[in-house]
Amino acid sequence: MGYIHTFDGDSNIEKIVDKEWLVTNGIGGYASSTVCGLNSRRYHGILIAAKNPPTQRRVLASKVEEIVQKENMSLALASNQYPGIISPDGYKYLTRFEKNPFPQMTFESGSIKISKLIFMPHGYNTTIIEYQNLSDEALDLKLTPFFADRDYHSLLKKSDYFNFYYTQEKNILTIYPYYGADALYFGYSQGTFQEERLWYYNMEYAQEQYRGLDYQEDGYTLGYITCTLEPAEKCYLVFSTDEEILFEEPRELKKKELQRINTLYPKNISYPEKQEPSFKEFIRELYISADQFIVKRESTKSFSIIAGYHWFTDWGRDTMISLPGLCLVTGRRQEAKSIIETFLKYIDRGMLPNFFPDSGISPEYNTVDASLWLFITLYEYYQRFKELDFIQEVMPYLKQIIEHHIQGTRFNIHITEEGFLYAGDKDIQLTWMDAKVGDVVITPRYGCPVEINVLWYNALKIYAYFGSELGIQQNHFQEYATKFMANFKRYFFNKAGYLHDVVIPNEFIDDTFRPNQIYAVSLPFSVLNREEEQLVVEHVQEKLVTPYGLKTLASAHPLFVGKYGGNQWERDSAYHQGTVWTFLLGEYYLAYLKVHDNSAKSKREVESALKPLVDHFYQDACIQSIAEIFDGEEPHKSRGCIAQAWSVGNLLKLIVKNNLFQ
Repeated sequence: MGYIHTFDGDSNIEKIVDKEWLVTNGIGGYASSTVCGLNSRRYHGILIAAKNPPTQRRVLASKVEEIVQKENMSLALASNQYPGIISPDGYKYLTRFEKNPFPQMTFESGSIKISKLIFMPHGYNTTIIEYQNLSDEALDLKLTPFFADRDYHSLLKKSDYFNFYYTQEKNILTIYPYYGADALYFGYSQGTFQEERLWYYNMEYAQEQYRGLDYQEDGYTLGYITCTLEPAEKCYLVFSTDEEILFEEPRELKKKELQRINTLYPKNISYPEKQEPSFKEFIRELYISADQFIVKRESTKSFSIIAGYHWFTDWGRDTMISLPGLCLVTGRRQEAKSIIETFLKYIDRGMLPNFFPDSGISPEYNTVDASLWLFITLYEYYQRFKELDFIQEVMPYLKQIIEHHIQGTRFNIHITEEGFLYAGDKDIQLTWMDAKVGDVVITPRYGCPVEINVLWYNALKIYAYFGSELGIQQNHFQEYATKFMANFKRYFFNKAGYLHDVVIPNEFIDDTFRPNQIYAVSLPFSVLNREEEQLVVEHVQEKLVTPYGLKTLASAHPLFVGKYGGNQWERDSAYHQGTVWTFLLGEYYLAYLKVHDNSAKSKREVESALKPLVDHFYQDACIQSIAEIFDGEEPHKSRGCIAQAWSVGNLLKLIVKNNLFQ
């Protein structure tokens, strides 16, 4: 069983709504809310459907309000934040939350006890809610679903545009929120439906307010379901864009999804029955968390990776960085190969797209490192599966990438006389530190960024390595690797014992202490000797390491921003100026283990250091996932996306490849 959160009537509402849950459907759709059901984001809802998987997400059903009655007792389970008041206040009756593997809430007051469980059948824009009577006597339920049909970035306001026309056939409603809208199907397993059309005004979303955005929304109900549940009896509500699934048995759909989830992790991981999760349980549930990011993309008829929930879709850089952890160490060869092959189809002028095109939209290539990360991903793919035939197939693509970078490609990407890779200009952000508000670039890194150049060197070495494995001489790029190594330390490694963040040879040096230098140690082909690697790791440990990731800027720097929040300008100004990023922690500990010769002692040290992140996985933000970022200052509160692909992927890669927590 999963980690169990228990609550009582005096529980602090702020602490409750800080905990969120997420269920996904493998095509970009999801359901999500806080553990008590109080929606605190515009992105929360019972059914957020991906109309063009995994994109074009729309909130179709935002929540269900429940009233449970027994004789003369009445209990409202729902919670809504209105201006100055929470109504109803069902959070006071939340006694238990667990995710095992589906989120399940238990509400209790007096002799009334009822549970609510949410799941999504894989591959369908469908959410099913299961209610079970845990009381000793029958309970009467009144279930009121809230409907919408809006882009998940927007908010719903009362409008005559919405009429929510519907037809009913037995226990299935076919709902058209506005003229010309796609149908939403709503079914209930038992009881009767009573029409009662109402608008609810000014529901407030605290997380949107914190982010400096519009935060009030109106909710709409068509009516309610009434039914009676005997002790231990269950009933179901089904929300779907797929009519045929309404005719399937919810219990069987739940069983099928449980069976699918049970295939995601190795069977040799034990799972003892106890409340506190063991570290082996943590690894098991990390496998399940990884699955939430792997989706099917309709436009390419292939697999892809969602960068983060709730608001990111699939991005080139994020995919290449997270794929080894999400797909390779988990043994998902089919998905990994599908993703890689799809990216190869979109190579243009030696570059991978920053995001995939949807219908009628051309791809954008505003990333310098996605193409270089492809080499790392393929190297790890080969190390995992030893599939030499596939490597032979991709070699022409890799050669094309290297040749275009040498010849020069878009965004002023070219090779300098020193053998370094140069990219961008003062107005273009091409690295992962890409925050820009209007015309203002927050972290200008044009020139020769350190991690881009370490990746470039690794690309050259990996290409040569593959040639050697294939028995093919690949010496025509060797001169570039040789020239690079002859000049790298001279321009990047400074007297203080760390690496400059960006250089323009003989013109400019940015010696700001940032985490990007850790790749000089963690990547497969090193550019430093062991003593220099140790110095870099020691400096990063001293200045940037936190329990949840690496700071993007040392605290002593005058531009350090310790708290991420506020409007877009304030958030983007902090994004790479001190904010902690978790995905970098995996790279740091790979480097740490390397310079300590992967000793048993160093592994135990890493395991101990990861315990706060394990606690975060179970107790903070998205339960059983890992957030995108954390504040740079203590207590390092989680921010950004509540579930981030490369946060989960890099941690999983670190743990599995190094047999941690075994």
